[in-house]
Amino acid sequence: MVSPAIALAFIPFLVTLIIRYRHYFLLFYRAVLVRRLQDCLTGISREERAFQYVLTHAIPGDPHHILETFDQWCYHCEYLSNVGPHKGKILDRLIYENTPLTVLELGTYCGYATILMAQCLPMGARLYTVEMDPRNAAVAEKVIRLAGFDEDTVELIVGASEEVIPQLKEKHGLLKADFVFMDHWKRCYLRDLQLLEAHGLLLEGATIVADNVIFPGAPHFLQYVKTCGKYQCKMHRTSLEYFRAIPDGMAELTYTGLD
Repeated sequence: MVSPAIALAFIPFLVTLIIRYRHYFLLFYRAVLVRRLQDCLTGISREERAFQYVLTHAIPGDPHHILETFDQWCYHCEYLSNVGPHKGKILDRLIYENTPLTVLELGTYCGYATILMAQCLPMGARLYTVEMDPRNAAVAEKVIRLAGFDEDTVELIVGASEEVIPQLKEKHGLLKADFVFMDHWKRCYLRDLQLLEAHGLLLEGATIVADNVIFPGAPHFLQYVKTCGKYQCKMHRTSLEYFRAIPDGMAELTYTGLD
């Protein structure tokens, strides 16, 4: 049994730990504990609750207002791992600068980044977005259509990325992508990038943007793109979506096609 004196000696350490990492504790509380409580109380998923809020408060056919409504939900109700407004500005700028005609998104989630990119695309462009979770895909489908984007502009593909990527050419008609946004499981970033390379799906000069490469992080992915000689790399230092005090970053890659 631990003596009272030893227990008291640990109190300053614990207080320092809590103060130092309070933002991470708050993230855990909002992302995990609140979610589980609300799941039990409502009987529906957090993503479906967010959609109901958007459906009630957002203006149909107005992508910008739908994104703002999502942000209100995430700041004041429950946490969602959307790209968020601050990193969204970086993504928005990169779409405008590159004017891609074929965009591939890995990790649709609720459709936040899908809408953000779709509203910036030039005429005649097409966005393919891949989501492995059928429940999240169902929410995203409703959100994307609520924003006013039809299947000619945004095609939602349901399935695991490692299964979908090899089928993109033959089954979905995506010959080469000139812009890729990765925001799915971070451990899949490297594998899926190499799959895109292996199947010749990256146009020379294509831009690849990977979110959350600092938190929760994608170290093997970053090591590969910095050392393989196929990419020019740039890091955008920012913060975790809806948590300004937690450092994060987005990796911007330009595919040179050189080995």
